[in-house]
Amino acid sequence: MSDVRTDDLGPWLSPENLDFVRRKVPMVYVDVVPVRLDADGRLERVGLLLRSPREGGLWRTVISGRVLLHESIRHAITRHVEKDLGPMSLPRVPGSPVPFTVTEYFPTVVPGAHHDPRQHAVSLAYVVPVDGDVAPQADALQLAWLTPAEAMDPVVQSECVSGHGQLVVAAIAHLGALP
Repeated sequence: MSDVRTDDLGPWLSPENLDFVRRKVPMVYVDVVPVRLDADGRLERVGLLLRSPREGGLWRTVISGRVLLHESIRHAITRHVEKDLGPMSLPRVPGSPVPFTVTEYFPTVVPGAHHDPRQHAVSLAYVVPVDGDVAPQADALQLAWLTPAEAMDPVVQSECVSGHGQLVVAAIAHLGALP
C-alpha cells in the first residue's frame, strides 16, 4: 500500500500513516456550529447533528473535521458543512473567517478540556449561518434545529460528546443569545 494517495485536495495519508502522525503531531481541525438567524441577524436556532459512531450509541455533535494540506480554512468549513448537511445547505462563510474560539482536544482526559481519544487536535471554531435546505449526509442521521434554551438543556448537553455541548453554549454566548 502506498504511503500517500492523491485526490483533488492533494496528498492524503494512508490510514496507517495518519494514525502514526496523530500520535506524534497535533492535527488542525475546524468545528462549525450551524445556526439559523432571523432577518435582523439574531439567533433563532442552533443545529446539532445526531450521529451513530462505529463504536455504537448515539451522539449529538457539531460539524467537525480536519483541514487538509493546501486547503484554506474557508474551503475546509464549506467542505465539512456540505459533507454533513448536503450541497443545498448554503452556508454563509465569511470571506475572511475568524474563529469565535480556539479549542484543544487531548487524547487523555484533562479536566476542563475537550477529549478525542484518537489524537491531540487544535480546532478553530466557527458559527456559520445556514440558509438552505439541509439533508444530513455521511454518518449524520439527523440535524435538530434547537432554540438556544433547548440546546442548553442538561439532557441535550449530556448527549453531546467531545466537549461539543460546551462549544454550543460558547457559540450561543458569542452571539449574545444566552437564555
